[in-house]
Amino acid sequence: MKNRNHKIKLSLAICTVISIFACSKDETTTNKDTTTTTTGVPVTSVVQSKYTSAVTISTSGNSITLKSNGTPDHVSPYYGVGHALYEAQMAGSTLNPGTIGVQNYAMTIPTNPVEATTKEVTALGAIGMALNGVPIYNDREGGNVPVDAGVLGSFDRAGAHPGPGNTYHYHCTGDFMGNDDAKLIGFLRDGFPIYARKDMDGSYPSNLDANGGHIGITADFSTAIYHYHASNTAYLGSRFYILKSGSYNGTKGTFTQ
Repeated sequence: MKNRNHKIKLSLAICTVISIFACSKDETTTNKDTTTTTTGVPVTSVVQSKYTSAVTISTSGNSITLKSNGTPDHVSPYYGVGHALYEAQMAGSTLNPGTIGVQNYAMTIPTNPVEATTKEVTALGAIGMALNGVPIYNDREGGNVPVDAGVLGSFDRAGAHPGPGNTYHYHCTGDFMGNDDAKLIGFLRDGFPIYARKDMDGSYPSNLDANGGHIGITADFSTAIYHYHASNTAYLGSRFYILKSGSYNGTKGTFTQ
């Protein structure tokens, strides 16, 4: 009898060890399954509905391509006297030697943008495209130096001016595409949207990260999505607010001309 009891206790002990091992293995598998990579929030329908007819949109696989000629649909002194959309430069401001030229832009972005593990700093040139097809630039100019008072003085009412090759582009908010409001301005090369200075509830966001963005719902996205906002600090005490500085939140797509 004593020997039989010993065998029963030994069997129970073995079962307990097996049970613990099995649970431990299952828990490891479960934890692994819950750390899957996010698929992101789809942006295709918003891109298709919000860009103007001046932008041609096509999709292929997991990417969206937007094509435009880069000319604005609003007035500017850079159109030149005699153009239907010409207006005189603002009093106290200057004009640089450029004009608004017709380009051949193509920007490719992901359909489901996701956060990048390593954030890439935005560089000179186009970092996104506004809803009217005009490129969005960051807060820096030739030589990769911050926009200074001289450059600032060459902006038209849209917070824009032409660069080399008559490449008209936005650096700041302005009078036509979103400023002291919650309007969608466009999308950056990483596929995330950029909005004007306010959230959809009319408040100025107070929780933006170092790159000018945060996660939340917008008037265009009912599912919370990472999105950028224009700065809410008047740049160099001017009437303008920088659209974007710092790094991309996601991995940038291509922008060609």
